[in-house]
Amino acid sequence: MSKEISEQKRFIPVPQWNEFHAWPPIGGLRHLIFNEETNGFKSAFKRVGSRVLVDEAEFFACIDRQSVGGLK
Repeated sequence: MSKEISEQKRFIPVPQWNEFHAWPPIGGLRHLIFNEETNGFKSAFKRVGSRVLVDEAEFFACIDRQSVGGLK
């Protein structure tokens, strides 16, 4: 096995996001999903049937990528 079990990605269903993180609220998260083609968050969302899951690690990586060169 090439990866440890503890290194597995966590995929969080959108309605349960706020059980794990206070930000963004569900409405803000849905806005990011709706505009994923233009806002740089497309890689953070996975679809399984009609369900949208958030790749937790990739979501925060997207934030880090967008905040490079931000306010100092």
